[in-house]
Amino acid sequence: MSSTSRLARVFAGSALAAVAAFTFAASASAQTELKWAHVYEASEPYHHWAQWVGEEFEKATDGRYTIEVYPASSLGKETDINEGLGLGTVDIIYTGQLFAGRAYPSVAIGGAPYMFRDFDHWETFRNSDLFQELSEGYYEASGNHIVSLTYYGERHVTSNKPIEKPEDMQGLKIRVPDAPLYMMFPKAAGANPAPIAFSEVYLALQQGVVDAQENPLPAIDAKKFYEVQEYIVLTGHITDALLTIIGGPTWDSMDEADRDILVDLIEQAAENCTQDIRELEQELVQSFRDMGKQVVEVDRTPFRELVVEAHSGPDATWDPEVYDRLQDL
Repeated sequence: MSSTSRLARVFAGSALAAVAAFTFAASASAQTELKWAHVYEASEPYHHWAQWVGEEFEKATDGRYTIEVYPASSLGKETDINEGLGLGTVDIIYTGQLFAGRAYPSVAIGGAPYMFRDFDHWETFRNSDLFQELSEGYYEASGNHIVSLTYYGERHVTSNKPIEKPEDMQGLKIRVPDAPLYMMFPKAAGANPAPIAFSEVYLALQQGVVDAQENPLPAIDAKKFYEVQEYIVLTGHITDALLTIIGGPTWDSMDEADRDILVDLIEQAAENCTQDIRELEQELVQSFRDMGKQVVEVDRTPFRELVVEAHSGPDATWDPEVYDRLQDL
């Protein structure tokens, strides 16, 4: 074989290897992993449905996208993951409305105490033009996109002392999430709210740093707060929900077709998770009683009357017009 032929074969082989390497690299780089962060336990429905979105989105995009879901504050507290959206360190989050309200105060209205008359009122709000307008206002303020609202449950007080009326909360040291509006209810009842990160609540209760906390029944169950609290008081003071938000950098990096698929899946997950939470709330009342816990069904009217006065007070983060529209739904 001539040296020219041998040289040609060498070049041909090198070219094929280069093409193969390029093809492999292109294939590898074509797969994008999105990070979905939240502060809830892996055992909770929110985590399950986030994983479902990931599985379905990977199939729908032929593996071009994967979603890794990070539960239990593994990528940071609520404040951290909200900040991470704009930085691109997280792509999708579940977060409370009051935390999103730091970027756009009016969007916090849905998480304020005794803002809704009942679940039907909340659901009407979720599907309303008002919620869409608040979501758009949040986008303009933050650059991030609210794509769904998932029912989190009615928030109730747990304590190591009996509570039957607002006066029983006088001086009570109660843990609340680290967002100002969560203090509206305990302050109105004369309690002393103490902001503590969600991941630190169990220890704070166990060590007596606080006497009480407030959360929906599924969270009380998942975080095992019932192990260090004797009374579960059904105040129902917040009809709470979680926003699912896609960060602006992630949104802008996706083509419209993929984005539409992701948004549709997240909306389906929000609907399914909402139903799961509602069913779980009903089951847990009896479950806690079976454990020997004191589940107290209070008259909510005097609690509500104390708080409603604050809806138009200095702690309100919304315009009166927004408040009136919500109440008229």
